[in-house]
Amino acid sequence: MDIKEYKCPNCSGTVKFDSSSQKMKCPSCDTEFEIEALDDFQKELETQKEDSFSWEKSPAGTAWEENELVDLATGSCPSCGAELIGDQNTIAMVCPCCGNAQIVQKRLSGMLKPEYCIPFKLEKKAAVEALKKFYHKKRLLPNLFKEENRVNSIQGMYAPFWLFDAKADAHITYKATKTMAWSDSKYTYTKTDFYSVTRNGGLAFEKIPVDGSEKLDDAYMDAIEPFNYAQMTDYQSGYLAGYSAEKYDVDADTSKERANTRIKKSIETEFAKSVTGYQTVSVERSHVNVEGSKVSYALMPIWILNTKYKNENFQFIMNGQTGRLVGKLPIDKGKAWKYRFMIFFGTGAALTIIISLLRLFA
Repeated sequence: MDIKEYKCPNCSGTVKFDSSSQKMKCPSCDTEFEIEALDDFQKELETQKEDSFSWEKSPAGTAWEENELVDLATGSCPSCGAELIGDQNTIAMVCPCCGNAQIVQKRLSGMLKPEYCIPFKLEKKAAVEALKKFYHKKRLLPNLFKEENRVNSIQGMYAPFWLFDAKADAHITYKATKTMAWSDSKYTYTKTDFYSVTRNGGLAFEKIPVDGSEKLDDAYMDAIEPFNYAQMTDYQSGYLAGYSAEKYDVDADTSKERANTRIKKSIETEFAKSVTGYQTVSVERSHVNVEGSKVSYALMPIWILNTKYKNENFQFIMNGQTGRLVGKLPIDKGKAWKYRFMIFFGTGAALTIIISLLRLFA
């Protein structure tokens, strides 16, 4: 005869039957459970499945036609290794990824033709203005950065993106709590009730973007989203005129892991919106099954701006369609200490006034 061991959903301790309350009780956190509820929880644990992501095996993108390759050139940066593609007249001689001033041209090979493209909507002037607006009124920014800041290089570039379509079914369990507090003449009491809330359902995803470049910061590329897919069109080589495009160095298969993570987090967040009436809600377990999925390849417009301050390169990336700009700015340590002191002094002065008033009216 097998002896069944129950685990506490709250702290994972071993739950035992408590004869005084006639309920299951965890000796570690003193949480009580109805036997039927704990049985259901145990069955759910035993039947919990692993996530399943089934993507199409067919490759994204298509092969280039011979006459299309005639008008294209490619260059490789000797500093960071970025590979750029453009028409023969516009291939950049300044690498937008690292600011290196030389790009070695070579023959285009080993790249799939994009299926889609979002053309540039904003010009270089808009990118420069967006950068000025970005660091305007930043209190901790060094004065010299504002006064002497010059854009060393600015390049309009099409970034490689893998777009994932998927239909996902999910079974998600959330841990939720309700807390109630009261007090008497001697003590203050707090009671926390724990709930296990399950949600089942499905969501369809269309063109989840994952950038296909190791050289471009994933956090930056996620931050400049979203792109407006209503303006997406079939790819034509003419869109590269005056710009360059980076050759992907992260293939579609490798990018699927990031797509899986985005799908899972999106479903957990969306389903959680229906778990209402609780003080706290967190994901306890989730199972996601993806089927009927496919991948396509597209080029998205970005402006990359490189500036230097004290021999350090600062890079900013702007969405060439929407104008959203992201980047990191230097911090003046002297100003930072000054503001810390002001906050500390201001807080201390406020506390002194409050204490004085309490003494006055005591």
